[in-house]
Amino acid sequence: QVQLVESGGGLVQAGESLTLSCAASGNIFSVNAMGWYRQAPGKQRDLVATFTVGGYTNYADSVKGRFTISRNNAKNTVYLQMNSLKPDDTGVYYCNLQNWRLGRIDDEYWGQGTQVTVSS
Repeated sequence: QVQLVESGGGLVQAGESLTLSCAASGNIFSVNAMGWYRQAPGKQRDLVATFTVGGYTNYADSVKGRFTISRNNAKNTVYLQMNSLKPDDTGVYYCNLQNWRLGRIDDEYWGQGTQVTVSS
């Protein structure tokens, strides 16, 4: 089992910044992918930013240039720095971790979610 604990959400005005954190613990494989997804009201959960198993970053087009994902491997923690926030960024942000084995996802975990609300 893996536990993901998120923090850092809140209410901000458009143009402001927030940083989300996600600390992972438990049975984390050496090969894993970790990142952030968000779900706006009435919509599906979509990728925001993630580290792939190869260590590359992948961003949604809507956040490129504004959001930055980073990680501290020693602490098994991933961060999402969100700048120039827009009302469209509002939603519940979920941390995600995939454990990979033999070239495929072995298991996948989600955090409890943290609310980000951007007012105009």
